[in-house]
Amino acid sequence: MKKKLEIDSHSIVEARERIDAFVHWTPLMRSSAINKLAGCELIFKCENFQKVGAFKARGAANAVLKLQPSQREKGVATHSSGNHAAALARAASAAGIPAYIVMPATAPEIKKRAVREYGGLIFECEPNLQAREEGLRSVVSTYGAVFIPPYDHWDVIEGQATCAYEIVESGLSLDVLMTPVGGGGLLSGTALATHFFSPETKVIGAEPEGADDAQKSFLAGKRIPLQQANSIADGLLTSLGEINFAIISRYVTDILTVSDDEIIAAMKLIYERMKLVVEPSCAVPLAVVLRNKSRFQGQQVGIILSGGNVDLARLPFR
Repeated sequence: MKKKLEIDSHSIVEARERIDAFVHWTPLMRSSAINKLAGCELIFKCENFQKVGAFKARGAANAVLKLQPSQREKGVATHSSGNHAAALARAASAAGIPAYIVMPATAPEIKKRAVREYGGLIFECEPNLQAREEGLRSVVSTYGAVFIPPYDHWDVIEGQATCAYEIVESGLSLDVLMTPVGGGGLLSGTALATHFFSPETKVIGAEPEGADDAQKSFLAGKRIPLQQANSIADGLLTSLGEINFAIISRYVTDILTVSDDEIIAAMKLIYERMKLVVEPSCAVPLAVVLRNKSRFQGQQVGIILSGGNVDLARLPFR
């Protein structure tokens, strides 16, 4: 790895203790009906029940709580289209510091509303990476706030690793553990936690075909930035981070992709069979299992349901 590994088993345990008062220990759920369809035993880690409705609460809380007092004074800043924005705003509010959030004007209204409710100050920008980064530079320059990236940050990754650590703590011995992958915060954290605490478990990333830079990067052995993204899984439309890629390339077994139609079908299945509200990004791993039944036949497969912040007025099914 080009970057020195700054996370170990002890730091993950410490992170879980550090954020304990700020996050939920989310439940594990099963569905016999979905197991029958998939041909394997699926265990769902329900981060849609997490604070702010997504796993992002873990990484944001850990990063904010690890700041030095002198860093906290002027607050924190980030650019995000949704869940990280709300998570950072909430973590900052709990720490009693301001949060400055640059968000695309096209971000889902439910996610903007969450940021405001947690006390975050939103600066809207055009929906492209250049505009987001320029907006962030302006905010940091104006307020002197500390930038907390959504995924390409050791403390954020360490916080996300606590999700898989909880699965291991529950006593499960999984054959496979799957997460969605966008920027790679959850997948890289999951890969590290699994490497340290359950090394016999294979970690697989799940990605939309319309935003498949992680798979391309994984297969090429080098980071290939996302050029164009077109998928209903709005939480995964971002390029894989540098630190995240270094971890994923070393500790992840594979990254598999699915179509939007398959994502929608899996999302609908979770609503109908499990009565759970999940966002499209959340359904990608289940779609991968259903597409590749022979690969997972008879195995015990964990899936992290990454979040439930969906705009109910824009559900992709009836």
